[in-house]
Amino acid sequence: MSKILVIDDERSIRNTLKDILEFEKHEVTLAENGKQGYEIATSGAFDLIFSDIKMPEMDGIELLAALLEKEVEAPIVMISGHGNIETAVECIKKGAFDFIEKPIDLNRLLITVRNALDKNSLVVETKTLKKKVAKRHQMIGESAAIEKVRTLISKVAPTDARVLITGENGTGKEVVARLIFENSNRTEAPFVEVNCAAIPSELIESELFGHEKGAFTSAIKSRIGKFEQADGGTIFLDEIGDMSLSAQTKVLRVLQENELTRVGSDKSVKVNVRVLAATNKNLKQEIEHGNFREDLFHRLSVIPIHVPKLDDRKEDIPLLINHFCSLICAEQGIQVKEFDETAIAYLQARSWTGNIRELRNVVERLIILSGNIITKDDAEMFA
Repeated sequence: MSKILVIDDERSIRNTLKDILEFEKHEVTLAENGKQGYEIATSGAFDLIFSDIKMPEMDGIELLAALLEKEVEAPIVMISGHGNIETAVECIKKGAFDFIEKPIDLNRLLITVRNALDKNSLVVETKTLKKKVAKRHQMIGESAAIEKVRTLISKVAPTDARVLITGENGTGKEVVARLIFENSNRTEAPFVEVNCAAIPSELIESELFGHEKGAFTSAIKSRIGKFEQADGGTIFLDEIGDMSLSAQTKVLRVLQENELTRVGSDKSVKVNVRVLAATNKNLKQEIEHGNFREDLFHRLSVIPIHVPKLDDRKEDIPLLINHFCSLICAEQGIQVKEFDETAIAYLQARSWTGNIRELRNVVERLIILSGNIITKDDAEMFA
């Protein structure tokens, strides 16, 4: 049942809206003026607010501004018997969800209610998903090695500096990239991830820079690339060491001139993109072997961040095990299991060639195949 607040100084309008909305199975609260409406709206949680515009003491426009300043999350629909295009436009510009004229048309009212509640549920769902994503992108550990990485992230994130993230497979390079983005000034803009190793070399340029219709056999329509999709935001070039030399040349141009050319076009497109890159390869060796451009390397590695392998931060393994255990049990919808000291000691003494990714897989396997208390015997059998 949705909670709706109706603010109007006319009793007949308040009662009419209350009857209609309660008939539609909504819970309705009434306020007879702007000040009372403000107090009620800021002291409780509502899914939708209706507010008259012409009211004594505090009119609807003032109320709208005050509620938005207070960061009230419910969509606000303005209603008025003095409606005109200018008033409606002003309300929408100031942040109202919609504007309805008196006398209120029933169908118009119900459509507005449905649209506003749909929007509100999407906002709530988005926030929930963001919280879930944030939980996945955590850097767990207290070792000196991981604290060094954490310090670098905190310093570089608020800037637009390019970052080259290096480290073995499974060490958490993507987590570092995500944390840089989430703590940057571009969090409201897109974060576009490209796995350079997963895209065939003949398609990488089209994927990154887009193409025009007819540029090649399967180009049946024009398409923007990842750099344009990330305009204003951040692009993460994962496994950049696997990128072809021709694509490297074009990426270099984007970094130098902040513009690109789609495949099959001769027109330049301006872009404003922050570039984060990651690789498990030694790019200096790749440069010596002629597989990577040295000038691109220097453009990318303004701030180098090396993510240590798990064997170099074994003191973090107990924290990681407990973190993964809570996370996986929540995902599986089961009661949280417990790793006893013998199991943790056994796992801590192991060598982890697959790094954190391998550790997480082992923890999940033990949770599925073992009892509520996971012991060294379980670890020896299933790890």
